[in-house]
Amino acid sequence: MNELTQSDNYQLLNRELAAPDPWGLDANPFERERHTQMLRLALAQGSISNALEVGCAAGAFTVQLAPHCKRLTVIDVVPHAIERSRRRMRDSPHISWIVSDVQQFSPDERFDLIVVAEVLYYIGGIAEMRGAVRNLVRMLAPDGYLVFGSARDANCRRWGHVAGAETVLDMLNETLLELERLECRGGSVNEDCLLACFRNPISAS
Repeated sequence: MNELTQSDNYQLLNRELAAPDPWGLDANPFERERHTQMLRLALAQGSISNALEVGCAAGAFTVQLAPHCKRLTVIDVVPHAIERSRRRMRDSPHISWIVSDVQQFSPDERFDLIVVAEVLYYIGGIAEMRGAVRNLVRMLAPDGYLVFGSARDANCRRWGHVAGAETVLDMLNETLLELERLECRGGSVNEDCLLACFRNPISAS
């Protein structure tokens, strides 16, 4: 299969987000378990003062994460994703909503938790993935935590993307300390992902 370009990926995301429950994020037992484990990893380190969620889709995980955060910034490259998620969470003044590419997002603040799942394989080639990882690490506060999730390399390549979980995990391990990794599998070949939690080894003290 030919590799998808960034323009192809953007159009694909827009089409998929038009569905009532894109990717079965609310109804699919595999996706619910994936979100349960992501939330467990996110909450394992205690209270969350300032979090960043990269790629909100239709807000299925945002709904679970937001109540545990004093402040939450949500970014997505697709405006419709931000609109859908914002409508779902309309009574949450502690959430900031921003249409932005993870490669370009450059806030002044740092986050004590970053969650990025099923996002990085959409952004292009290996160089773009590495640039996105560098930016995520730059935005992570000293002693902060990053929760990452992705379909495996083999599935991502079968779908037309350049790489997936294993490739990005290797990149993250170059600068962050991996605390936990787990597999999440469902009933189909497409339901197979890796989740991991990392800590920024740079101390705040």
